[in-house]
Amino acid sequence: MALSQTDFQINLSLKKNFDAAFPLKKKVAKTVRKRKVVKESYRNYYWYAIIIALMFVGVYNYGKVIKGVITTYRLVADTFTENNYPHYTSYKIRIPKGYTLHGIDVSRYQGKINWDKVAAMQERDVRIDFAFIKATEGVLHIDPYFQRNWKLASKAGLMRGAYHYFKPRKAGLWQANLFLQAVNFDKGDLLPVVDIEETGGKSKAELQKNLTIFLNQVEKKLGVKPIIYTGYKFYLDNLHGKFNKYPIWIAHYYRAKPKKDVEWKFWQHSDKARINGIVYNVDMNVFNGDADDLEKLVIP
Repeated sequence: MALSQTDFQINLSLKKNFDAAFPLKKKVAKTVRKRKVVKESYRNYYWYAIIIALMFVGVYNYGKVIKGVITTYRLVADTFTENNYPHYTSYKIRIPKGYTLHGIDVSRYQGKINWDKVAAMQERDVRIDFAFIKATEGVLHIDPYFQRNWKLASKAGLMRGAYHYFKPRKAGLWQANLFLQAVNFDKGDLLPVVDIEETGGKSKAELQKNLTIFLNQVEKKLGVKPIIYTGYKFYLDNLHGKFNKYPIWIAHYYRAKPKKDVEWKFWQHSDKARINGIVYNVDMNVFNGDADDLEKLVIP
């Protein structure tokens, strides 16, 4: 029902009288509301700052976080497993002649390793002098046994090196950052290694460009040129002529010697070696040179 002119004027007059009677209360209410808005605003900024800080830490140190979580999980899981380490009187493979320095490379596929037994094994004049250990793969994967292997291989007296398995479809810069965050290189460690075995459907030019980004980032941070691990044919088809300035670690199995069209520093000659302290088959390698030559391929 509509108000009459007289009723409207009466209501308006009552409102004016009320506002005049309680001006302070109204002002206080407005001030309180304003303070609440300001306080809420500061509280929001506080949480925004925390979120941004966590994002910053995550982006630039996420590899360390992943490493900590995975290492802890593996340590707890292995606490409840038996350690039935095998013993062999032979490596069970043909050892190439003419080389004095021998080594292995391992990853989670070798399981939990007794590194003291590895270092103590010897067949005639052949013993394990160095070990390459898988650290990372792609942009998120950290080998669950890396931290354990990295520490205990060195403690057993072996020269150690770490490698990253390169995924061509992932950004080379992010892969390099994960690798560098996961591995704490020390003076005397073997040069960092990038393991590249697949094209990921990328063209030769795309593959080489992405790999170059990885290599440049590692060299920028560590001040050394990484070693490139790859298969013999893969190297000739995809890398030859572009990465000749890098030390090459070539995989070429079951031969007396690799072909001479690749200049290599390390040769992975078998994937079926049996090593004391390791349950599963192991890749075995030789170094093309003597101890002095090997010392030139370490972190200074």
